[in-house]
Amino acid sequence: MAVTSQQIAQLAGVSRGTVDRALHNRGRINPEVAARIQKIAEELGYRPNSIGQALVRARQGFRLGAILQSAETPTMQDVAAGARQAAAELQVSGLEIELREIQGRDTTKVLRQIDELIAWGASGLAISAGNAPDLVRRIDQLHQQGVPVVTFNTDAPDSKRLCFVGMDNYRAGQTAAGLIRQMLPNGGLVLPIAGHINNGAHYSRLQGFLDTLADAGNIHLLPFQPCFDRDDYAHEITQHTLRESPSLACVYITSNGQRGVCRAIEDERRKGRVRVVAYDLNAPNRQLLQSGDLSFVLDQVALEQGRLPLQILYQYLMNEKAPEKELLYTDILIRTKYNSGGEP
Repeated sequence: MAVTSQQIAQLAGVSRGTVDRALHNRGRINPEVAARIQKIAEELGYRPNSIGQALVRARQGFRLGAILQSAETPTMQDVAAGARQAAAELQVSGLEIELREIQGRDTTKVLRQIDELIAWGASGLAISAGNAPDLVRRIDQLHQQGVPVVTFNTDAPDSKRLCFVGMDNYRAGQTAAGLIRQMLPNGGLVLPIAGHINNGAHYSRLQGFLDTLADAGNIHLLPFQPCFDRDDYAHEITQHTLRESPSLACVYITSNGQRGVCRAIEDERRKGRVRVVAYDLNAPNRQLLQSGDLSFVLDQVALEQGRLPLQILYQYLMNEKAPEKELLYTDILIRTKYNSGGEP
């Protein structure tokens, strides 16, 4: 992690402003203090953040961009609301922030939006990403150009992004497996449904779930099915499974599509006998919890996933404050009808 002028200031026992004057020959400063600061900076391998300095000198025209995929889903709408909240807070400081929303998941569209935002003058980007090779290469290019990228909701772990903000999806899958073990103490048949095959978050939730239940002899897993975040596909998958496997005890869905699952269970008159575990405490899921269609929801605090990346970019570029960690995981919250914010 890069050394910041604030860290040098703490070690030297001076203010950050004094460090700035010593390292850039600005204003009057005691020669002994300046020499001490220079020595500490050299020992730590300090490299000035040239972008941050330029922005501090000229705050006018400071621009950040944010790109959201699957913007049509309730979860990403909550993420977008968090990004707009951060934009409103930061615009008071004279920032310009542009939010771009993409329907579905499409790396080509993300790359196009990146190019447009860079041409617009964005100094940093927050991206709901993915680990597609073309996108990883583009993020690495931005890093080389001095444009930091914070990924959120879906990571690009092979890239040189500054950090990731989102759920620990593998551990969330493990958590779901633990809940289902508690719900089905005598075992039973479980159908896993994932969203997009190329969505790293959906895949990690599925993998954590499958790995944790691999040795659960009394819980039998059907082959997972992709629903591509679509309720109609999830409805068809669930309805077909119920007719082919009447003993189905639970559906685990890692993505959007839970309304289709619940509707199929009701259509087949199995409500109350087939449990459903889903993700994200959005408005539709609150209703499904209250009605008893969903048993549990694993919430990833979507609002924070939209709000924090822009705040991190601001602090990094304007104040040379690097994120505390590379992986900034939001909480995994287990929600029921009794703690979902609705009336039970």
